[in-house]
Amino acid sequence: MSSAFSAKAVFRKRKKIQFSIHYQIDGKCFSAVAKPSLPKGTRDFLPVEVNRRKYIFDIVERVFRKYGFLPIETPAMESLETLLGKYGDEGDKLLFKVLNNGDYLKDADEKAYENKDSFGLVKSISKRGLRYDLTVPFARFVVMNQNEIQLPFKRYQIQPVWRADKPQKGRYQEFFQCDVDVVGSESLLYEAELVCIYHEIFKTLGIHVHILINNRKILFGLAEAAGLADKFMEMTVAIDKLDKIGRDGVMREMAQRDITAEQAETVLHLLEVKSIDELAGHPAFQTSETGMKGVAEVRAVFDFLAESDIHDLIFDVSLARGLSYYTGCIFEVKVDTQYHPSISMGSIGGGGRYDNLTGAFGLPGVSGVGVSLGAERIYDVLSELSLFPATIDESVPVIFLCFDAEGLTQAFRYAMAIRTAGIACEVYPEAKPMKKQMKYANDRAIPYVAILGANELQQGTISLKDMITGNQTTVKIEDLITALS
Repeated sequence: MSSAFSAKAVFRKRKKIQFSIHYQIDGKCFSAVAKPSLPKGTRDFLPVEVNRRKYIFDIVERVFRKYGFLPIETPAMESLETLLGKYGDEGDKLLFKVLNNGDYLKDADEKAYENKDSFGLVKSISKRGLRYDLTVPFARFVVMNQNEIQLPFKRYQIQPVWRADKPQKGRYQEFFQCDVDVVGSESLLYEAELVCIYHEIFKTLGIHVHILINNRKILFGLAEAAGLADKFMEMTVAIDKLDKIGRDGVMREMAQRDITAEQAETVLHLLEVKSIDELAGHPAFQTSETGMKGVAEVRAVFDFLAESDIHDLIFDVSLARGLSYYTGCIFEVKVDTQYHPSISMGSIGGGGRYDNLTGAFGLPGVSGVGVSLGAERIYDVLSELSLFPATIDESVPVIFLCFDAEGLTQAFRYAMAIRTAGIACEVYPEAKPMKKQMKYANDRAIPYVAILGANELQQGTISLKDMITGNQTTVKIEDLITALS
């Protein structure tokens, strides 16, 4: 059997694109038209969007480095055994699994296949998955590289993660996280340091936020006060949805998890506490030794920050953070709607203390704490509030426009001189009508155009037009380089 293939993209009006595929098999011709598409929950990024995202990443990275954190990177794929069981049952369901290479059904569990047991089948056809977050891979990284790092080890990562979640505004299946963690110390100084990092990043970005703090030990104290110590995780998963489903929804959620109405009412009553002191003084809560230890840890973080200018840290007893690996202080960042009433957005950052995560990989006793920023949601907030600097959208400061081939040659030489000086510039590649060249420069938001006509070539000058004001001046190349510098 012989075959031949060819393909071409057909660009139609109104930006519709079709890919025509032509192929031959045994001398017979076939053709098909495929409409290009993206997997749901993923996006392409145009140059202006990439520049704006880099603006966010640059600020985040600069602050991370300022506090002594070092960069690392980990693979997009991890072994499924690394990922499974670290995020709770709901997190495990959102993991993207990667099929085994080749004939992945060869060793498939036939019984699981016949019974339509998806979870059982996955174990036999997939050994890898896309990372769900950056924290679990970091714990694996620490264990595998423990002889190459010094504890406490402070690291940051800015990389994409994947979750099989339902796409909606501010929630995607592929998105970037900006993580900063430290392992090898139980000091609550690091919790305070992470609050400072949050505060500085969002202040620099111009976003007013609330940094919420709670402690998983406090949540365990609530469970003990309600007689739910054996259903701590079930209670935590339910109250983590309080903002989304409300009080009645949490009651129903707890009932589904075999938590009595009386127990649920006790928990919800304690969740109405507004201050750490009020909680610590509550008779039902005081009986929990673990809960009171959580209170002491939260108070210690506030004590570290007592002399700072950070006033956006707020204790929130209802903050739960559904991920099961958290053991101490937990954080969440939300936009302050008093300053930004138009913003309707969930959390734009979160994290906490985890004492046992490296133990899952054979290295117990290495405590860690870290927080993450949701780059996609921060991008959406900055866009909605028009907080991106106007200069971000400028691709280059100047472009050369010419009337003929002689001008094009000279423009290329001028451009080389400007680039040698370390300044970005462009040359329009053809001597098209000036109106078309100007439109290109305007669409690209290039602030200056350098025009080379017959007079300019004869006199060795450049006509420089300010695309914002419309003013036009005559300059030498040396003057232009100095001005652009």
